[in-house]
Amino acid sequence: MKIEKLSLLMITKNAEELLEKSLVSCRGLVDEIIAVDNFSKDQTREILKKFGAKIYIHPEEDLGKQRAYGLKKVSNEWVLVLDADEILSQELKKEIRYSILAIRKKIPNNQYPISNIEGYLIPFQNHFLGKPINYGGENYKMLRLFRKNSVEIKPSYVHEGFQLKSGKPGLLQNKIYHFSYRSIPQMFSKFTDYSVREAKQKIDRGEKPSLRKIFFYPLHMFWARFIEDKGYKDGLFRIPLDFGFAYMEMMTYVLLWIYGK
Repeated sequence: MKIEKLSLLMITKNAEELLEKSLVSCRGLVDEIIAVDNFSKDQTREILKKFGAKIYIHPEEDLGKQRAYGLKKVSNEWVLVLDADEILSQELKKEIRYSILAIRKKIPNNQYPISNIEGYLIPFQNHFLGKPINYGGENYKMLRLFRKNSVEIKPSYVHEGFQLKSGKPGLLQNKIYHFSYRSIPQMFSKFTDYSVREAKQKIDRGEKPSLRKIFFYPLHMFWARFIEDKGYKDGLFRIPLDFGFAYMEMMTYVLLWIYGK
């Protein structure tokens, strides 16, 4: 089935652990792989080469700027954005194929509406220690499939996002499987990196530190995720994850206190 050509956009840094599985999940769907790599020291670039990716070495800690740089290298009209720890479900591959086909052919379809659609929100299925989790802030959708010239990307050190400049997003039903928290050490390493990035962002925005933020915001973070957002419904096994989020919140404000005064 011929559809509009589709590009895959990734930014990578030492991403060898799940990268190959992520790329395999896109096989047969994408025609072009654009990878912006921030000087990986593992096998990341070798894996990308095996899949025929166009690799651009580009040092940039601002993830929004890094993603915007990569978007300029994309040659196709439609773009799918994935991180190296994200895997397409087979059902989502089919849904992406049919949704873009409907737009190209202008096929009226209740499941794949085409009126003024410039991109699609895709739901995520997050995993902790290999198990799916659905509560405590882990049930969300993001704009990850869109026309190249229809989005803007704001600078951001962490959790960069895409916003449509015009039109409206459709909503796909099938999921991206996200394996962000694969082990306790890996999780805390990731949260430490996030806290450094978030502290830089807060300094740039002129936010001031306080002891209240250092001591009470982490407690509130754990309470909000595990109790208010019903994280407990996933099971007690996810308690370390919510402690990890509390740790990240604490470290962010400790670093803001040290460097932002």
